[in-house]
Amino acid sequence: MIRSMTRLEARNRLRMLLAVLAVAAAAAVLAACSSSGTSSAGGNGSTSTSSPAAATTGNLKTTTIGGATVLTNAKGFTLYSFAPDTPTKSNCNGACAQFWPPVKGPATASGVKGTFGTIKRSDGSTQATFDGHPLYTFAGDTAPGQAKGNGLNAAGGLWHEVTTSGSAPAGGPASGSGGGGY
Repeated sequence: MIRSMTRLEARNRLRMLLAVLAVAAAAAVLAACSSSGTSSAGGNGSTSTSSPAAATTGNLKTTTIGGATVLTNAKGFTLYSFAPDTPTKSNCNGACAQFWPPVKGPATASGVKGTFGTIKRSDGSTQATFDGHPLYTFAGDTAPGQAKGNGLNAAGGLWHEVTTSGSAPAGGPASGSGGGGY
């Protein structure tokens, strides 16, 4: 016996297909990040202006995500720090910097306690820092207020949202619910 799908069944199937495609796309991004490793030579640190999370020079903002006050770029996208970085050197170059675009410096944020600065990247460009941590956005964040990169172990190290409250809640995997910090 053959019966036709109802509209509700068709919508549910479409939703399921879209969810599977979204998970597959996220897995591809994470797999590429994880397999890219780190490179201290190479990588131009440039960002695509078509990406909604593209980092730009200028003023930064804050927002609250999962109870933590985090630093964002001017468009409201969460900023991250990379554990293997040092106060004077970014260890995210090449393919890594395509998924974790560096925030171009200098940058400031009104009313934020902490020290803003800059470092020179391996390609000669200038990257913004906050309290000695080079700053990045995450290509997996597709809308302001997301923190999908928080707690990820990718490209040779852990990524944390940059908190401005001095301490962050205990971190877990990237749930977008805050945590991590540095």
